[in-house]
Amino acid sequence: MRIFITIFFSLILVNCSLTKDSQYWTENSIEKKNNQKKLNEILKKADDITSMTLEEYEIYIDDYTKKSKYPDISK
Repeated sequence: MRIFITIFFSLILVNCSLTKDSQYWTENSIEKKNNQKKLNEILKKADDITSMTLEEYEIYIDDYTKKSKYPDISK
């Protein structure tokens, strides 16, 4: 009986994911989805930057810098 309990708990612990990429363990998954929706709407306006509001432009620039291949010199 002890063997079965030990195997059961070990399987449960091994299958748990505590990474930040996990959808269920992160606290901001809903916030990230909302930000992604906003970003998608902003990227539709990316052809004409002058039509963006200041907040939309800041989100656009932040996303652009995250995707850039340049090193981060602020460290």
